[in-house]
Amino acid sequence: MKEKYILVVDQGTTSSRAIIFNNKEEIVYKAQQELECLFPHDGWVEQNAIDIYASVLNVINDALLKTNLTYDDIDSLGITNQRETTIVWDKHTGMPVYNAIVWQSRQSAEICDSWKIHQEIVKSKTGLIINPYFSASKIRFILDNIPNGQKRAENGELLFGTVDTWLMYKLSRGNIFKTDYTNASRTMFFNINTLEYDDELLKIFNIPKCMLAEVYPSSNFFGNATALNENLKIRAVAGDQQAALFGQNCFEKGESKNTYGTGCFMLMNIGEKPIFSKSGLITTIACSYNEKVVYALEGSVFIGGACIQWLRDQMRMIKSAPESEKYATKVKNSDGVYVVPAFVGLGAPYWDDECRGAIFGITRGTTKEHFINATLNSIALQTLDVIDVMQKESKVKIETLKVDGGATTNNYLMQYQANILNAKVLLPNCLETTALGACFLAGLNSGFFKDIDEIKTIHQYKREFLPNMDESERKIIKEKWKKAIQATRVFK
Repeated sequence: MKEKYILVVDQGTTSSRAIIFNNKEEIVYKAQQELECLFPHDGWVEQNAIDIYASVLNVINDALLKTNLTYDDIDSLGITNQRETTIVWDKHTGMPVYNAIVWQSRQSAEICDSWKIHQEIVKSKTGLIINPYFSASKIRFILDNIPNGQKRAENGELLFGTVDTWLMYKLSRGNIFKTDYTNASRTMFFNINTLEYDDELLKIFNIPKCMLAEVYPSSNFFGNATALNENLKIRAVAGDQQAALFGQNCFEKGESKNTYGTGCFMLMNIGEKPIFSKSGLITTIACSYNEKVVYALEGSVFIGGACIQWLRDQMRMIKSAPESEKYATKVKNSDGVYVVPAFVGLGAPYWDDECRGAIFGITRGTTKEHFINATLNSIALQTLDVIDVMQKESKVKIETLKVDGGATTNNYLMQYQANILNAKVLLPNCLETTALGACFLAGLNSGFFKDIDEIKTIHQYKREFLPNMDESERKIIKEKWKKAIQATRVFK
């Protein structure tokens, strides 16, 4: 019998990728195309939605050409995507009416401020806090800033989608207008208790229901990607962080992962009953491979791996990302320097949109190496803030943290993360766990993978980092970090 493969589209903030997997979770080929982010004003982040779609077509074509595979060799297509990023398009032309507003963008902050009186009802229904991070205020911004936006939406002329919905709509020539539970749970108007769009919230936000896509489980037959091939079946859709949780085999309650991408995203499987945080975490829907719904606690750090890009592109202290590890290890520690990279505010557990980045502890003896060391430390320290709250609210001690994402190639950062958490850090053989999650979800739906036990056997880890920091040193670092955060939030 001819060997089959799973094709996964991993559409992220800075690039689009097409990854072809075999049935051993091995990557046969990976194609990637970088995407431009637009910054029209301070704190605004946008992208061209047509460019997003075109980049996906390009990487799929590249992957198939370089492997000499045809669509007949593809068992199914899985899609995983940057979440919350908001696209509104004309139903009749299929063209966007405004740039895609990226999840990082703070341009709808004033709208969120006007909604703050509804915080309790939003939290109880969606598990989220009112913040420009999520899609609702981004939709509101677009409708308020295009001619006759509200009227056109109410007349059924405009459609809204997160990136998954936009891609499926275009890949199916307008025949698929769907999303999945994980992406819907990031909109701020999807009720995670009833698994339906919430009419009360839609009324508060004045968002017409006719704009919204149908919602399905992540592992599901969504339709055919007819723009590529009449028989290419889309069998999985998941937001990138939930896909990574699934790809890391966090199937049991209490299992956790952290993805070090542009931001850092910490998720813990909390089982089939939601826990609503009182300390700045959000509750979201995790991926599941059957009809049951699984929930997760999540803490989002806005600036994670982007710190390394900042060192390279803006500060010009390094020429490439891998150089950050070389310079960081040239010194014993940061020599008391702390970097708080609140470039677009602070995410969980603080949710402070107004503060901006700060640096503390500089002396005449501070060197470039100390600065780079402190910047890498900040990624791990922000993760620590999230995990401290997560452990408290879930009443589960995290002994092992599964990690993935681009910055996990930095051994210094991973060791420091283990040290400051006082926990084991596990690095998988396949670092593309976001795409791998979509692969597993699609394969379970098609029968490419027999069951969850087969997936557990396939997924292996190649390295572990064990803590080796004295408790006294850890305590001092944590205390000084908290002081740095407090000072950053005061200075506005």
